[in-house]
Amino acid sequence: MTISTPDVVKFKTKSILVLLFASMLSATGFLWPFFYSSANIAHTQLFFWGAIAIAFLLVIVEVSSSRLDAKSVALLGILAAIIAALRPLGAGAVGIEPMWFILILSARVFGASFGFLLGVISMFASALITGGVGPWLGYQIFAAAWVGMLAGFLPRKTSPKMEILLLAIYGAIAAMLFGILMDLQFWPWALGTGTQLSYIPGGLLSENLSRFFTFH
Repeated sequence: MTISTPDVVKFKTKSILVLLFASMLSATGFLWPFFYSSANIAHTQLFFWGAIAIAFLLVIVEVSSSRLDAKSVALLGILAAIIAALRPLGAGAVGIEPMWFILILSARVFGASFGFLLGVISMFASALITGGVGPWLGYQIFAAAWVGMLAGFLPRKTSPKMEILLLAIYGAIAAMLFGILMDLQFWPWALGTGTQLSYIPGGLLSENLSRFFTFH
């Protein structure tokens, strides 16, 4: 028998629209190498910093409103602290990232909105703890927030065996996509301009896709 748990927090329509706008901005921040034609790529980070500002405003509004009570805020803080502490343990551990277990299962139990908030807060807290604050942080925050949010949207009316299989498949796919997104934000600056895998500003979509996936 599958036990259904009510969502701890649900975004209202206005918050959902803000979240969609921020997500579109952040998606642009990830995918710009495939459609941006100018050789001047320094200001492309503006897309992401704009999205991050919106995301943090959304978190502040949700936490300060009546939709999150004291117990929910405490739960969010405890889980974010656990994820932040677990994240450094995944570095070099044969590809195992224990932080995803907590994030995905928490979002599965407490809902998509909670998963998004948990992804944002835990990744930011982890960066502060490990000294990992840098231009890559915005990408990490949104990628983790998406992982949490999408986990909350997984079908709930399943058998116990199917639920375990569903979560395992989702976890594998989410971790793989997170790695792709992290490589994508790093790739345009990683190799300079003189290699066969380098990003070509204004190049053909097929050429840049081929170079990126070979790099990845």
